[in-house]
Amino acid sequence: MSTLVPTVAEEIEPARRALVSHLVATGIAGPVATPRENNLLHYRLLADRDPYYLLGLEPAAHWTRDSVLELMARKAGVSPLINYRYGQDTIDPERTADALDRYAARFGRALRERQRVLFATGHPDHLSPLYQRFAATLEAAGGTVVEAADGWGYDASTRHGRKRLEIRYFLGVAMVEDPGGPVHSHAARPIRAVLAELVGSGEPLPDLVVADHGWCGGAGQAGIDAIGFADCNDPALFVGEAEGTIQVAVPLDDGRDPEHYELVGDYILARATA
Repeated sequence: MSTLVPTVAEEIEPARRALVSHLVATGIAGPVATPRENNLLHYRLLADRDPYYLLGLEPAAHWTRDSVLELMARKAGVSPLINYRYGQDTIDPERTADALDRYAARFGRALRERQRVLFATGHPDHLSPLYQRFAATLEAAGGTVVEAADGWGYDASTRHGRKRLEIRYFLGVAMVEDPGGPVHSHAARPIRAVLAELVGSGEPLPDLVVADHGWCGGAGQAGIDAIGFADCNDPALFVGEAEGTIQVAVPLDDGRDPEHYELVGDYILARATA
């Protein structure tokens, strides 16, 4: 009697179902913490070209709040109803899984080709352990983890007044810190400084940037392959993906506890190394 060997599709499908269940259970997708009114405000601010919400990108002038909403309904699964203005919004976990498949495919290419990759985050408290895991995987595969402009700084206005911010790397992942440690950041100035230092020193630019917020948007705007995670209230990377500036934008709540992203990392790496 012959033994049936599962096909690749049969092996992948249970893993995807487990991923989708995990996304909803942890609030990474499904009904998310981001309120609808916050989403709509940010869609309008992007359409108004507020620099904080452009994340380093320079989108076409035709975007309006309503067209950004339509895009986010299609890309992320938020409610498409224009008159739904208050309450809880959603991220479709199936759309998240689809985007993670594309993300894994591009990162898998970086592993196979031993590419030069920059890892960076504007969400150090939440996403840095996941990126550090990716950086270690790339290095083990023979790729190069790019680090440049460590210690470069600038003065920035924050809700707490002017602060000195500096680029720092922790286990291969770039982030911005103030005197108190790593901070949340939308800024694209740091990635521009990194790229400028690489050019100035005659080093090659990264083949890929794995990041979020302004690190991802600024890299894509500079013509570098960039893949990133983005919450449903940060539409810029999805606009960039629609315009071909960003390779992959993955819709997810980017502010959950770090351990919640461990299974997301398992899913990505399983596909990237298959």
